[in-house]
Amino acid sequence: MSEAEQVSAVLDRMGAPGALAPRLLGVLGPGAAAALDANPWLLLRLPQVTPEQADFCARRHLGEAARPGDPRRLAALTGHVLRMSAARGHTVVEEKKLASVVGGFGVADPAAALEAAVADGSAVVLESTDEDDDEDFDFSEGGVPDLPDTELFYALPEVGHAEQRLGEQLLRLIGGNEPIMDSMTAGETVDAAVEQGGFTISERTREAVVTATLRPVTVLRHGPGDAAEIARALVCLDAIATDSQVGIAVAAPTAQAAAAVNADLARVRGERAVGAGSEGARASGGAGGAPEAGIAEEIRGAGEDEAARGDEVAAAASDEQGTSRTPVASEAQETPLTQGASGEQGSEEADEARENREQPEQPSQQTQQGQEGVGEDVQSPVRAVSLPALLAQAPLKAGLVVLCEAMSVGAARAAELASVCADDAHLVLLADPNQAPSATPGQVVVDIAASRTAHVAEVADDDEPGPIAELAAGVASGGVPEVEAPGREVVRVPAASAEEAVHRVVQLVTDSIPRALGIGAEHVQVVTAREDGPAGARAVNAACKERLNPGPGAHGGFDVGDRVLFTAEGPGYGPGDTGHLREVDGGAVVELVGGGRVKVTDPAALRPGWAVTVAAAHGGRWPAVVAVFPPEVPVSRPQAYTALTRATRHVSLVDATGGGLETGVRENAAKERTTRLVRILREG
Repeated sequence: MSEAEQVSAVLDRMGAPGALAPRLLGVLGPGAAAALDANPWLLLRLPQVTPEQADFCARRHLGEAARPGDPRRLAALTGHVLRMSAARGHTVVEEKKLASVVGGFGVADPAAALEAAVADGSAVVLESTDEDDDEDFDFSEGGVPDLPDTELFYALPEVGHAEQRLGEQLLRLIGGNEPIMDSMTAGETVDAAVEQGGFTISERTREAVVTATLRPVTVLRHGPGDAAEIARALVCLDAIATDSQVGIAVAAPTAQAAAAVNADLARVRGERAVGAGSEGARASGGAGGAPEAGIAEEIRGAGEDEAARGDEVAAAASDEQGTSRTPVASEAQETPLTQGASGEQGSEEADEARENREQPEQPSQQTQQGQEGVGEDVQSPVRAVSLPALLAQAPLKAGLVVLCEAMSVGAARAAELASVCADDAHLVLLADPNQAPSATPGQVVVDIAASRTAHVAEVADDDEPGPIAELAAGVASGGVPEVEAPGREVVRVPAASAEEAVHRVVQLVTDSIPRALGIGAEHVQVVTAREDGPAGARAVNAACKERLNPGPGAHGGFDVGDRVLFTAEGPGYGPGDTGHLREVDGGAVVELVGGGRVKVTDPAALRPGWAVTVAAAHGGRWPAVVAVFPPEVPVSRPQAYTALTRATRHVSLVDATGGGLETGVRENAAKERTTRLVRILREG
């Protein structure tokens, strides 16, 4: 009998569904059956199991031995609360609050529950001093100041230790404090790079680049329309790293985000990226004259072509034209490198050139290593790699390490990055503070900035923002404005129901966006506000598969050609990466953005990827995004902002909330997370 079968047998004896066996085996590991047999409250390791359900199974399995004060139950309940907290992004829970929540489950002695959790390794206790200094103490009165109060925090071991490690590694880097160049030389190097590159940067960006040269840890803030300015800043940082012979490494959380950064760099350098040239030509050629039309018109045309859906599609087009003042656009403004965010490109040739630059070739392993070396190993121009690829090259020799889209990185991942940096390295975190915090516990960028132990500067483009950036800026301010989009960057698509929203999404992905903008369906990412429900990621994925790659799901629910999302880390990939399943031979072979292929042996690491949640999309960037907001789903300002800013050229906003989107953006701002990183950095 396999271990999965053994776990299933234990579940059967306690009245739990056998379908939980694979998940429990994954969580508990080897010996799962014996562990569960000895402690049925281990069911609470699964997020879908409630304390009431676990108690029922324990009573059935243990009989009278299942007592409310059983240490196994107390520890499991405490761990359950900590896991719920971590799922909401908190790294720790304050002692009194944790005791209160645990007590709410009918625990007579919450303190005993916390002790039981620490005793069996379900939790760790972490101490920090109160942040508030006794600034009002009057030394003239001859007294002595009160010692700061010590606060106790509880955390899941892996989460609490990761944040502690992050703080220690950041303090190690901060302690180096050696500038790469003096400020005058750095400024001159930046000016030379700007002149040689034939572009301009804002004074704020210039100061930010110099600051990163001087300071060991720097947060460089930016806004939604600053992608080109970020690329120009990276070129300047590359020049500094090259001239000083320290080397540079640039990473983005996912392969597709790295590809987007490289496309921005290619535009700044005036180069044609070679990764997707033929694909871009095919996409533009297939569009014919459609790039000159808006998507509303394109939807109507699709309806005429498909008689079976004619009336419904024509109605959809009519709705769009009648309710939205925001026409569809491709982000033509970004294309001319010397024009920044301005300049119209209406010709098919321009659209084709832009599409050809859209998905640059991923750097070879040799190039990746070269850009991280020192001295004669340094190779320019700089290119970005995915964060998993960068971490695989540890220890890093680069004296300048840059992480783009840093808001999406949680404490554990940030700790890995800081740990592989050399003692004298400078760590630069590029982040848009209006984005949602990471899907994993922590608020790294926010905490580093708040600690005042690192330096904060701003990368900012002085040019007028494009329509996507203008819409995102409006959302950041608490509204969802109508924006003019003469280049067809944005469209708002109303939907009266969740079912209609799914229909509109499929129509946009398979017909309208490819025809109107020349962006193939493989470059369109659907981002939904939720996983489940009639317009959640599951439903949209099922509908997209039916149209784009129908099949029986013969390989663990997938077919060759399916678009997939990675939910775990492995060699060459990480959570949030997307790709296409190309082969199934002793494992799934997935092609990532740029053509690189990785082999996945664990089927649990993959999910359907045509549609992903905002949390899964965070850290990724795609040419086109269809953002879906179903009815009766709470919307927050950071959630909407993050969904919109995943797009580099076009965003379609499918709104079935009936006004809930505007209300959520207006009223639901960012929620604070409970973390210790600020305290760790300040305590030193």
